Amino acid sequence: MSVTVSRTDASDTAPTGLDLPRTTEAILAADGHLVQSWADLNGLKKPGARTAIVAAKGTMVRDSDGNDLIDGIGGLWCVNVGHGRREIIDAIAQQLSTLDFYSTFYTFTHPAAAALAQKLATLAPGSLNRVHFSNSGSVANDGAVRILHHYYERLGRRTKKLVLSRHGAYHGSTYLSIAMTTPPYSKGWSKAEGIVHHLKKPHYWREGADMTEAEFLDALIEDMRTQIEHLGAENIACFIGEPIMGAGGVIVPPAGYHKRVQELCAHYDIKFVADEVVTAFGRLGHFFASEAVFDTQPDMITVAKGITSGYQPLAATLMTDEIHEVISGPDGVFTHGMTYAGHPAAAAAGLANIALMEAEHIPERVRVTGKLFENTLRSLGDIDIVGEVRGSHFMMGIEFVRDKASKALFPEALNIGMLVARKAQEKGLIARPLGHILILSPPLVLTEVEIARIGSILRDSILEVMRDLPSLNR
Repeated sequence: MSVTVSRTDASDTAPTGLDLPRTTEAILAADGHLVQSWADLNGLKKPGARTAIVAAKGTMVRDSDGNDLIDGIGGLWCVNVGHGRREIIDAIAQQLSTLDFYSTFYTFTHPAAAALAQKLATLAPGSLNRVHFSNSGSVANDGAVRILHHYYERLGRRTKKLVLSRHGAYHGSTYLSIAMTTPPYSKGWSKAEGIVHHLKKPHYWREGADMTEAEFLDALIEDMRTQIEHLGAENIACFIGEPIMGAGGVIVPPAGYHKRVQELCAHYDIKFVADEVVTAFGRLGHFFASEAVFDTQPDMITVAKGITSGYQPLAATLMTDEIHEVISGPDGVFTHGMTYAGHPAAAAAGLANIALMEAEHIPERVRVTGKLFENTLRSLGDIDIVGEVRGSHFMMGIEFVRDKASKALFPEALNIGMLVARKAQEKGLIARPLGHILILSPPLVLTEVEIARIGSILRDSILEVMRDLPSLNR
C-alpha cells in the first residue's frame, strides 16, 4: 500500500513575495552556493547527488521532481509531531505578530520564554528547575561545560575542568562539543585540546568480545574508574553521555549502565550531564528519558531537536537548583548567552509542540507504536548482510556486515549504507546512511500501515543491494 500526500506543485511552496527557485535545475543551481553540513562536498558536485525537498505534510515530504517520500529521519531526529501541524505554525505566526523579537539578555525577558522555561521545569525530573536557552544541541552541550566551569570557579575549585565523554559519542560541532564527540568525527579538523577524555564505547555487540553483558558492564565501569583515578577526580568537572548514542551509530549501553555511571560520578563528586538532544520529547516514549527509562537523575540535561519538533531552532540546558544557586550568587555576572536564546517565535513553537504532544498523548502512543517500529526493523535481522539491528522505539540503527559470524565489515569504499539508502529513496523512503550503518528516526506519529511500509521498503532495498554486490565488488 502506498502512502501519499495531496499533490502540490513546487511552485506552490514559495511564500508570497519571495522569488524562490522552482524547478529542480534552478534549485540545484542556487544550491551550488550553499555549503552543506556533514556532506562530502566533492561528492555533491556529481549529478544526482543532491535532493531538493520542497514540501512536507505529516510523515511525508516531497522532492522537487514530485516524488513523495516517507521522512524516515524526521528531518534530522527532530520532526517528532510530523510536518505541517497548524497548531505550531499558527502559534509561531501569532507570536511574531505580537512580539517578533526581544532578547533574554540583561534584565529583559518575555512571556513565551518565561512560560516555556516554567513548562520544562515541570516536565524535567528532580530539581532540574532552571533553564538556559540556546539555539542548537551543540551550543547546549558546549554551554553545559562552560556553565560547570563557571560553577566550580565560583566554588574556588578551579582545577575541575576536564570532561569525560565516550568513544562513539556525538555531542555537536562547536569547537568544544566536537572535542566531546567521538574522535573519528574530528579527523582532519582542529578542536579544543586537553579538556576531553574518552571512555570505552559501551557497545556490547562490537566490543564485548567473549564477555557476558554483565561482565562487559563491569569492564566499562572499571575503565571509567581507572580514568578518574588517573586524571584525578579533583580535575574532572563532568561526565556527559547520550542515553542512547545517536550519530555514533545508535548504540544502546548495557542495562544498568547509566545508573552505575551516575553512582560513580556521585562517589567522585563529578557532575552527570545527560545529552537528551535526541532522546527527549517522546522519541523513547517519554518527555525525558533519563529518569523514566534509564533510572538516573542528572545534574544537567541538554535538549534541542524535538523541543519544537524542528519548526524553529531552539535548545536548552537544564540545571539543578543547586547549580543555579552557586552561579546566581553575589559578586558576579553570568557572562554567557546567545542573541537568539529563547527567541519569542521559537519559545512559542516549543510551547505549542508540547501542548500538542500532551493533547494527543504522543509519548504514550510511542510506547506502543515505537515498539512495533522497533520489532519491524529487528525482523530484518534474518537477512545475511544485516549484522545487528539496534536501538529503541523510534531511534533505530541497522549495521551491515560482510560476514555475520566474524562481524567483518564491507570495504569502506563500498559505502554499503549509502547503497541501501539510495535504493530505499527510489522506493519512497528517506533513511540516513552512516558508513556501514543505516539510521531511522522518523516522526513519532507513524501509523501501523506506514511502519509496515517502511519495513517492506527496507527489506526490498537491502535484498536488491545484496544481489548487486558481486558486480559492485569487482
